[in-house]
Amino acid sequence: MAFFDIEGYEPVWLSGLKQIRRAHGDRLGALVGKRLQRVHLTWFVEYGEWLSDAPVVIDFGDERLEITHWKFDEVSLTWNTIDADGKSAWDWGDPAEPSPLRWRQDIYPELSALEGQVLQDVELLEWAGRDMAGGMVAIGFVFPNGRFTVFNAMDENGIEYIEPDSAYRRHSLAE
Repeated sequence: MAFFDIEGYEPVWLSGLKQIRRAHGDRLGALVGKRLQRVHLTWFVEYGEWLSDAPVVIDFGDERLEITHWKFDEVSLTWNTIDADGKSAWDWGDPAEPSPLRWRQDIYPELSALEGQVLQDVELLEWAGRDMAGGMVAIGFVFPNGRFTVFNAMDENGIEYIEPDSAYRRHSLAE
């Protein structure tokens, strides 16, 4: 069974700036100059909330990046394996039951406001704090009129819309 029963999605866990940059740096950098189409998040229908354990799908049209954080410092970056438009909901193996999960791109107005903007930079943000998250890498996306960061929120994804904390070491991939 695939992760969260998402057909075709198999996370590959990486830790540390060097490993993540080596595996995905060039491809992340190639997103610069592309227009953001939408960001898909998993909505837990029964509870009326974002299921932050599931992948964040960032759609640039010809490329879809899927981000999932796990444990204290692991992240999976995969590409073009989740079709959130083609299958907006899934049934976890029982088609007779109403789907508990749906893909949505309208949960946060801060993300919706970035749709249609051209990506100016992708940043690998390495946490340099002296705590158990030391070395964790978040992924930042910079646009002309805003930004968002997908970070490790203690074994799940978190999203922020502000400049990164000063405890992050910023590594631009636009250069």
